[in-house]
Amino acid sequence: MNIDWAALGTVFGVSLVATVGLVGLFTLGIVGLAGKPARETGSTGRGPALAARTGAYACFALCAAAVAYGIYLIVA
Repeated sequence: MNIDWAALGTVFGVSLVATVGLVGLFTLGIVGLAGKPARETGSTGRGPALAARTGAYACFALCAAAVAYGIYLIVA
């Protein structure tokens, strides 16, 4: 039995980067939705809250797309 250590290391590295990236993206989405309302922060504009919510939804959409792509790779 011969183990290809370079290929094993490559798979480990790609898996680690993908996992950390996906968890980081999901965390950004949660942080974007967890912002305080404008009345609590004393802000009068809705722009930053709307931008944070939109960015959070974009992060969640990218996470869903990555999961769907992974399922596609496994099934196909």
